[in-house]
Amino acid sequence: MVIERVIAWCARHRLATLLLTALAAFWGLQGLRGVPLDAVPDLSDVQVIVHARWPGRSPDLVEDQITYPLASALLAAPGVRSVRGQSYMGLSFVYVIFEDGTNFYWARSRVLEYLSGLQGRLAAGVHPALGPDATGVGWVYQYALVDKSGKHDLAELRSLQDFKLRYWLEAVPGVAEVASVGGFVKEYQIHLDPAKLDGYGISLNRIIRAVRCSNADVGGRVLEIAGHEHFIRGRGYLHGTGDLAEIVVTLGADGTPVRLGDVAEITLGPAQRRGLAELDGEGETVGGIVVMRSGEDALAVIDRVKARLAEIRPGLPEGVEIVTVYDRSDLIQRAIATLRTTLWEEALVVTAVIALFLGQARAAAVAVIGLPVAILLTFGAMKQQHLSANIMSLGGIAVAVGAMVDAAIVMVENVHRRLREAPGERLETVIAAMQEVGPSIFFSLLVITVSFLPVFSLEGTEGRLFRPLAWTKTYAMGFAALLAVTLTPALAAALVGRPRRKHRDWFAPLVRGYGMLLGWMLRHPGWVSGLAGLALLTTVPLWERLGTEFMPPLNEGSILYMPTAPPGMSITEAGRVVHAMDKELKSFPEVARVFGKMGRSTSATDPAPLSMAEIVVTLKPRDRWRPGMTWDGLIAEMDRRLRYPGMPNVWWMPIQTRLEMLATGIRSNLGIKVFGDDPAAIESLGLKIAQALQRDSRTVPFTRSAFAERLGGGYFLDFDIDRARIARYGLTVADVEEAIQAAVGGLTVTETVEGRERYGVTLRYARDFRDDPETLKAVLVDTPDGAKVPLAQLADLRFRTGPPMLRDEDGQLVGYVFVDVADTIGIADYVARAKAVVAEQAKPPPGMRLAWAGRFRYLERARARLLWIAPLTLVIVFLMLYLHRGSVAEAALVLATIPFSLVGAVWLLWVLDYHLSVAV
Repeated sequence: MVIERVIAWCARHRLATLLLTALAAFWGLQGLRGVPLDAVPDLSDVQVIVHARWPGRSPDLVEDQITYPLASALLAAPGVRSVRGQSYMGLSFVYVIFEDGTNFYWARSRVLEYLSGLQGRLAAGVHPALGPDATGVGWVYQYALVDKSGKHDLAELRSLQDFKLRYWLEAVPGVAEVASVGGFVKEYQIHLDPAKLDGYGISLNRIIRAVRCSNADVGGRVLEIAGHEHFIRGRGYLHGTGDLAEIVVTLGADGTPVRLGDVAEITLGPAQRRGLAELDGEGETVGGIVVMRSGEDALAVIDRVKARLAEIRPGLPEGVEIVTVYDRSDLIQRAIATLRTTLWEEALVVTAVIALFLGQARAAAVAVIGLPVAILLTFGAMKQQHLSANIMSLGGIAVAVGAMVDAAIVMVENVHRRLREAPGERLETVIAAMQEVGPSIFFSLLVITVSFLPVFSLEGTEGRLFRPLAWTKTYAMGFAALLAVTLTPALAAALVGRPRRKHRDWFAPLVRGYGMLLGWMLRHPGWVSGLAGLALLTTVPLWERLGTEFMPPLNEGSILYMPTAPPGMSITEAGRVVHAMDKELKSFPEVARVFGKMGRSTSATDPAPLSMAEIVVTLKPRDRWRPGMTWDGLIAEMDRRLRYPGMPNVWWMPIQTRLEMLATGIRSNLGIKVFGDDPAAIESLGLKIAQALQRDSRTVPFTRSAFAERLGGGYFLDFDIDRARIARYGLTVADVEEAIQAAVGGLTVTETVEGRERYGVTLRYARDFRDDPETLKAVLVDTPDGAKVPLAQLADLRFRTGPPMLRDEDGQLVGYVFVDVADTIGIADYVARAKAVVAEQAKPPPGMRLAWAGRFRYLERARARLLWIAPLTLVIVFLMLYLHRGSVAEAALVLATIPFSLVGAVWLLWVLDYHLSVAV
């Protein structure tokens, strides 16, 4: 047999075997040094984000003219699994999710191909672009710019972030994007006086043309003077409010130039903003978000970012500090340190047990030396496969450690037995002893490897979560099996001597006791079978009471607090609310830092509306917490103290939330999707579902909050243009709407170039002429004959409500119900109760449907796959046992022990109060 010949060759050629093993270990060591580090595997789908801006347009316009055309077209792209769209005020986001296994950059190139064919079908001036090449776990580092000296305002800090820090950090290898949030973006603002425009007879379009034609530099090639080449330039860039005021817009009756400053007030002010940031309850700040490129080493990228920040700090303006508000490297280092400690402890315990029971230091060395070698080889394989070292992949190695040394122990023990029984030539006896058990041991390790086939079959998020564990355990077991028939024979031949009985005398009572117990069991098979069956039956009620969930929650050490306000909240009110929340959270003794964000940042990976808060709470080390305070107790206390009317609380953690929000759009651990054609009907059904879950006795004890999106909660002021009236003045709908857009909403007509900085120039009526409905009616519209007509004579003004935000999924409108489920119940058990409640109290009408989303979806998919793959794996193991033993009875006898092995596992889960999950 091949394995027997390999054992004999390695035992006789010990030096060659050891040298080859040393080379392989060196290869593994290089893998250990180069393997990327992260806290968790990247669970993100292969996703491409498309975003587009259409400033000033309402969500329904954005949905009809941008989001829906994009989403419907991209559904046909090859490999696309689903397409989700979100439409906000002036913004469109489309999330294209591809099938697992699709190359990330191939997917981006396919989306670009489809976008190139859509330009003519979108609204004029809209140019969709791809988001960063990052995933849901890309937010690895966040910081805030603080100036407690008062020398720099929020606008100056935002300019520092946008035009200096952002570029410096985006140049760091592995960084895909650095997004900005908070502060004020500077903007040149032209506040027109309509009365003066009317007095001079100047139209809006003339003002717009004058400004655009007054901001340019040109080149006139070169001129040779005195043997030198002189470049010719025409310098006409705007350099401040003074230059804007001097722009000539027309000539008066007497030929006197009328300047822009004569008909408008020109100021430098803040642009409209849809997001803000706050730090520690002390006031608004400017924040930066470092987004890591897909596939990069998170810890290495963070270290490079920190190094760059250390280089930048001496050159910051006086009084400005960079404060870290979120740093994933803490979580990565804690997770890796915990597993590293666990591996060391496990290896030391295994070594001690081996030395104790084998009775010889040299014999123990034979069994133990293979352990670090197999682990090193596993890291080498991880490096080649681009697997990161995280809690799942390292967990696979930890799980395998005990089984990895089994083979060496059995082989060394058998060598001892043969040396005691056959006092012949030592080397031949050692080889024969290992050949006797080597094939069976090798085969048993293969069976263990095959038993992980169900894990490899998992798909989607659950597959990405557990496959690293399965791969590393398979590598570890495979290398252990290989070393058992190569390195172990070489070491045994060199180190194992004849056993000395005095070292095993203490072990004799244990052997005798085991022999007596075994003898009694063999003499009373009926009693043994009955007791085993009774023990198995006792696990049935415990099994039913365990509860089910997808995965035990990973404690990231930071909290993400995400309350959601009703639609329509102003930016001023949002700032007041997030300030109060941050201040209350910072008052907890366990809290080190609070960074609150309301609304969105500049990143396409952040589609948050202004009504949604995202507050990152960084906690102090556990030894600095109040005595007796636990994680669940802290969350419960925070939940009690932070209660704001109309703003249900959601408590989660940063990585989990980012993954779910980008993958499903759900920002809680359970979501219910309500599909339909009418936003009002979708909202009505969503409200019924949320109310039912919060009132029914079956779900109330386990529902921390339930919130249905308000699709009709936006407030709109509509000008309904009368076509008959505008026809009398020779106007078109476009003429009237251009006046509304420019005079009321504001129009960015050009952009200043100030070194590396760029600022928009916006034109609109002065505030006194547009700050209430009556003044809006007086907005003047220019007619073809030069007259000016008040808007009230051309359109009717009406107040309405409508959608502040719209979602669609695969071309159909959808609304979400966010449910924050308490940790005291398994998510699958809660969903079973919730489905019964919804079926009774909130049944969808014809034309509408529900879909349950979030982590529960992963559990259902994994359960459905395991229902057939687990039995198939047992059949494969049975066939392997039959082929090895040649007996159906022996193979069946081995498999018959599997149900009884569950007894201890179920009892332990019940004692520890764990739920059944895919991990279990």
